[in-house]
Amino acid sequence: MELIRGIDIIKEYVELPDRLVTARFNTLFTGSAHRWYIKLRQAHGHQSWTWWKTQIIKKWANNAWRFKVETAFESSKFNADKDNALPWFCQQKDRLKAFYPDMSEFMIHREILRQCGGALEHSFKIRTT
Repeated sequence: MELIRGIDIIKEYVELPDRLVTARFNTLFTGSAHRWYIKLRQAHGHQSWTWWKTQIIKKWANNAWRFKVETAFESSKFNADKDNALPWFCQQKDRLKAFYPDMSEFMIHREILRQCGGALEHSFKIRTT
């Protein structure tokens, strides 16, 4: 997960204390993630980054979450009439990175292109081959 990797890198390079990392969660998490954080914080009080990392992995790095994200990726087909290309592309890229964090940029772009289908996919293929 990108969030965990990013925090681990920052902690390593800046030697950031756990209290500074976990203090940012209140503003970092939004929506259901924020409600989840508040509930855990009230139940368990201040905890270390290691503890929070374990909780985040339990909550979001499970098979049900992966299935949900993968299904959302597969069901979202680009429609030039209703979708704004850049936000749609970025959302699809984020979804792929979430369940395939080590996927190359080439493979990400190829998978997203397959979600475009029809004339757009064909047009791109004939211009790049």
